[in-house]
Amino acid sequence: MKLIRYDRGYSRRKFLQDAATGVLSTGVLAPLAEVMAATGDVSKAYPDELLSIENYTKGRIKTGDMIDASNVEAVKDLIEPVRYEQILKQGRKQKIVKTTTDIMRLSPWEYVEATLRNSGKAGFDARGNVINKADGGPWIGGNPFPDPKTGVELFAAQTLNWGRHDASFYAMKLATTDSDGGERFNYSGGWAEMSPVARVSMEPKPYWPAHKDKLRFQSVFFLTPQAFRGTSFLNIWDYDHSTFPQLYGYVPEFRRVRQFPTNQRFEPLVPGLTLYLSDAWAAGDPLYTWGNYKIVGRGPFLAGLSDSWNYADDNWEHTTHGGKKGKSFWDSTVQLVPEAIIVEAEPTGFPRAPISKKRVWFDARNQVVIGMVTFDRNGKPFRSFDGAYSLYEGGGKAVMDGKHPYWSWAHVTSSDIQSNSVTRIQQVRAVEGQHMSGANDPKMYDKYLTQSALQRLGAS
Repeated sequence: MKLIRYDRGYSRRKFLQDAATGVLSTGVLAPLAEVMAATGDVSKAYPDELLSIENYTKGRIKTGDMIDASNVEAVKDLIEPVRYEQILKQGRKQKIVKTTTDIMRLSPWEYVEATLRNSGKAGFDARGNVINKADGGPWIGGNPFPDPKTGVELFAAQTLNWGRHDASFYAMKLATTDSDGGERFNYSGGWAEMSPVARVSMEPKPYWPAHKDKLRFQSVFFLTPQAFRGTSFLNIWDYDHSTFPQLYGYVPEFRRVRQFPTNQRFEPLVPGLTLYLSDAWAAGDPLYTWGNYKIVGRGPFLAGLSDSWNYADDNWEHTTHGGKKGKSFWDSTVQLVPEAIIVEAEPTGFPRAPISKKRVWFDARNQVVIGMVTFDRNGKPFRSFDGAYSLYEGGGKAVMDGKHPYWSWAHVTSSDIQSNSVTRIQQVRAVEGQHMSGANDPKMYDKYLTQSALQRLGAS
């Protein structure tokens, strides 16, 4: 019998003690940021019971097991209440895989290198914008706060660079099931995002001089069904963290691009989706249009961080299960995350927001968002989001991003808790052939991220 020196109670006491003092210091056995910088591995920062689901559950669940209604009680404290209910009552299942300890497998390679290289160089200016302390300019690349101390630091890093590439294009398929499990809406399209600052892969870097005052160009468009073909939106973000983006949209009925009110960010992009612009990456609005950021909890969590790319399908498409017709949830994998940081925030810049607050789970190893629940104006749970990331390698195959395998999200489950509808979103290899997922393509700006691009996409 193996004796566990640091048992489950030790980790819990450590998290509670830190909470009592108001100090966020990630890691249990040693400071997490220091361990990762020294070894590139998180193992020495956590006891065995936080690195192995078998140790954590005292053998009740092992790597390779399926979490379902028969055993979900053993991990109830590791998942959001919504996911727990879906597993318990709606037939949702998730397969357990081994916990990832190598940090180079948890984000794009160049992003991790820049995070380590630029550690300690970030700060906030008088307006609260993230800056390079050396010259007061915009951030220069990687995660500005790899050893976060506050909720604002966690959200600032997330808002600065959603997908962690200098530029990303995601070919997408989306479907919404209703409370009876039937698919009511199906869409396909694309999502593009490009960072003019904090660039680590694309030239010029770290800034694109012509747009040094911008944080992001981002667009989304739809190709199917035919009734919504050409519908598209373009967000142009100012670097100032309090300024709303410029929002443009192409309306097929009028065959023109028009400017939209930029603060209407709590409406579905197209009918049937449980997805708002505000929801993007749990940080779809400028940092200071939300406020009252506070860390409300820490502890282990179950989330999809590996083995999420479906290499067996030529278009990377995922299979489904659960609900009354077997279509409500993705077949997915999750792993034991040794430490998640839970942050709450309120929409202070939106007087008529239908949301009173959001609660977001961040993986302490890489600070990516691994879960979100929003609450309505009465404080009741409204919508839930959980997704999966992965290196795109497996089965002897790999999708390359330069010299290294592509890292990105693979799928998202967006649930409207009050109507019991679920929107499933997946990143696929391509839609309509010419729109292909990938990163850091310099042609992406002209193809997807200008008003003329919206016109072109709408007319195609």
